[in-house]
Amino acid sequence: MGISQAHHRAFLLLVILCSLSSFSLLASTAAGASNSDLVYKGCSNQTSGNTGITSAIAAVASSLTSQSTSSKFYKTTSSGGGASVFGLFQCRGDLSPSDCSSCVSQAFPMWSQLCGPTAAAARVQLTGCLALYEIQGFPQVSGTQLLYKTCGSGGGGGDFEVRRDTAFAQLESGIGGGVGFYATQYQSVYAMAQCEGDLSSGDCADCINQAVQKSEVECGGASSGQVYLDKCYISYNYYPNGVSHGGFGGGGGGGGGGGQTSKTVAIVLGCAVALGFLVICLLFARTLVKKKDGKYSFTVDASQFTNLFFSFCLEYPRKLASHSNCSLTR
Repeated sequence: MGISQAHHRAFLLLVILCSLSSFSLLASTAAGASNSDLVYKGCSNQTSGNTGITSAIAAVASSLTSQSTSSKFYKTTSSGGGASVFGLFQCRGDLSPSDCSSCVSQAFPMWSQLCGPTAAAARVQLTGCLALYEIQGFPQVSGTQLLYKTCGSGGGGGDFEVRRDTAFAQLESGIGGGVGFYATQYQSVYAMAQCEGDLSSGDCADCINQAVQKSEVECGGASSGQVYLDKCYISYNYYPNGVSHGGFGGGGGGGGGGGQTSKTVAIVLGCAVALGFLVICLLFARTLVKKKDGKYSFTVDASQFTNLFFSFCLEYPRKLASHSNCSLTR
């Protein structure tokens, strides 16, 4: 007794397609764990009743997108239908033009996805770039206001704080050169700073100085931290075994160690997704093969496959860590 040759080929084809889909999903998940990871979002509680708001936001996004291949910072204003919208993007200073463009092009759709289509303001910080918009007249805050922070769970131990403070001092000195981005390392501590592109050299240095002070207060002796102010941010990581190769470029908002951790988590989650998807496919394939009168035949139980698929799709997201928010209630 056996499966007919045609059915056998169909069964093998299904298994191969499921395997390829699983590995593709794994590859895309691991590759995506870089500049486009969401760090935090800020959404205004206010909404605009102006019917022209969505077209004005779209015009701002289009203008910013066109500049992202040649600039790491750009701001613009668009007016239409009685609505006036200001927007900008800021890419991390070590990103290539193509990486910058890719990052901001993924950030703009998140305005609507995360904050809704008529929010008075939306701010999306990815590891590689910032993208924001505000309607005309939206209340402003100090450039050194703390918007978001995250601190590592473990302490550096020993003389870590002395090393970290030395790295911070180098950071503050280096950012004063007027480049708006600076990265440094000192005895296994990696630190990075990024200012918004329209800050003067002095204002950038002041902003980073405030970020350093807030980091020392907010994170204490934690071995890693990220502090985002309105106009700048810093990140630092401690590597007991030395700064890893490639740590300077891949950290994004979280520095080298944060980037490596994100990639590791993404790969693990990607493996889980790929394995789960493959198991579902194989279970579905099994439902296709029914034995009747000593022979095997293919039948499709669509409801069984649908239940398997959706139970997986609904369960998996619950295991993902939720991203943090900053409030734009002003």
